[in-house]
Amino acid sequence: MHFTKKNSSEKRIDFKNQLKKQKILRFPGAYNPLTAKLIAKIGFDGVYISGGVMSNDLGIPDIGLTTLKEVSYRANQISRVTDLPSIVDGDTGFKNCAKTIEIFENFGLSGCHIEDQIDEKRCGHLDNKEIISTEEMIKKVKTCVNSRKDKNFLIIVRTDANIVEGIDKTINRIKAYEDAGADVIFPEAMKDEKEFEQIRQNSKTYLLANMTEFGKSKILSANQLENLGYNIVIYPVTTQRLAMKNVEDGLKVIFKDGHQNNIIDKMQTRKKLYELVEYEKYNTPDKKITDFKTEGHE
Repeated sequence: MHFTKKNSSEKRIDFKNQLKKQKILRFPGAYNPLTAKLIAKIGFDGVYISGGVMSNDLGIPDIGLTTLKEVSYRANQISRVTDLPSIVDGDTGFKNCAKTIEIFENFGLSGCHIEDQIDEKRCGHLDNKEIISTEEMIKKVKTCVNSRKDKNFLIIVRTDANIVEGIDKTINRIKAYEDAGADVIFPEAMKDEKEFEQIRQNSKTYLLANMTEFGKSKILSANQLENLGYNIVIYPVTTQRLAMKNVEDGLKVIFKDGHQNNIIDKMQTRKKLYELVEYEKYNTPDKKITDFKTEGHE
């Protein structure tokens, strides 16, 4: 059920048109559909759906344990509640890049990124990562490109080579991935402005920057990244971290005090929640629940 006005094709076209303007697009991470609606209401450019966040939400580490079924189902729920484009984390392709692209495209996503780690992957900002060969990754990129039906569905290629092989070999990989057909390059774990700039100087495609907290990368502003030539910035785990910290603090207060009277001011009000989920639109006397359902989304 939703009230979005744009279909997946229109979202993808809008996304590509926005990229052409060379203004950086900001994609906060959404760990559930309600957060995606808030991202849209505040005015951001898109929604990012993190594989690490999904793993966290299931109570497991981000080491390649989630399945394509789990990720695609949740990504569909998140992406369909707004008119914004959504990018989803496809990890290493779930052992079948063709099927991964097909499912994400059918589920209405605007783009997907795959990475050049081994299947037993690790968070991009941890040490001891292992990556596959450039040749093997090129095959994956070509499979992704050839598997999409909508040319506006973006194939985003992430390289984790910087921590493993260094910046020079990272640049070599990026050039190879671009030649293989990548629409966007996602250089993971760049340390500072210098490394971000080196990538831009040696890349010919759109670039995505990851501004995750507590990681390898220096936190840069959207304006700084735009000046460095980047086109998209993601904040993958930010909303989940904000939520979990406040939930933890609140639960401790309730555990100690036996009531929540001292933390009411830290909560979203009932009024704000109902505004966000557009309660009144559903509460129309002449409408039935079936009027709000969309084919394939029951």
